Amino acid sequence: MNESVAGSAGSLILYDSSLMVPAPHICWLQPRWWTSQSAVKAEMRGRGSAIVVQSPVGLAVLRRFRRGGWVAPLLHDRYWRWSAERSRGFQEFRLLGRLRAMGLPVPRPLAASFEPAGPFYRAGLLTRFVPETRPLADIADELTAVEWRALASVLQRFFHAGLVHPDLNARNLLLDNQGQWFMLDFDRAYLRGRPSAGRQMIQRLARSLRKHAGPAGLAGFDQHLRDLV
Repeated sequence: MNESVAGSAGSLILYDSSLMVPAPHICWLQPRWWTSQSAVKAEMRGRGSAIVVQSPVGLAVLRRFRRGGWVAPLLHDRYWRWSAERSRGFQEFRLLGRLRAMGLPVPRPLAASFEPAGPFYRAGLLTRFVPETRPLADIADELTAVEWRALASVLQRFFHAGLVHPDLNARNLLLDNQGQWFMLDFDRAYLRGRPSAGRQMIQRLARSLRKHAGPAGLAGFDQHLRDLV
């Protein structure tokens, strides 16, 4: 993957120039543009404003960054403006690139936007769509012991790499038809200089599963993941 930065309509776009030449326009980071092109193929359950679009470089997922917590009703999708390098989209784009370079199963980043608006900015992220997958939230009760062990192994690889994921939940883990697990949505995630313990991330995943999984799924988690560190 080759990183390049381009300006478009007063914004900056960080993109993978090994796939996109010339640089993508800022409209690629706007859901309404894809809607106007009749290119929206699906909405992603549990992923905020994420949509699947048919882009010139194949199926892709566009996610707009949204505020959470008590500040969400006030600022919605606006963040205090610092530099583009510190923006949510640019940071997640680069983290995905680093994780992929480590051989970890994450989507390929395609483009990220930094869209200044007065003292604030807005941001979007476009990633390669991972086909034929189902989220852990929908299949926890169906998983075999082999699939649970595969998930435990993948999580250990992320933790060993030093990943800190602040929102590891049952919709951010996908299983494909080949038995491969993928991790998604790395907003505010980062890599430490040493392996992560993983305890808080596993606890966050447990809380998520209690909302989505039945007895079989919770039993699988208890057997294979609860003590994972």
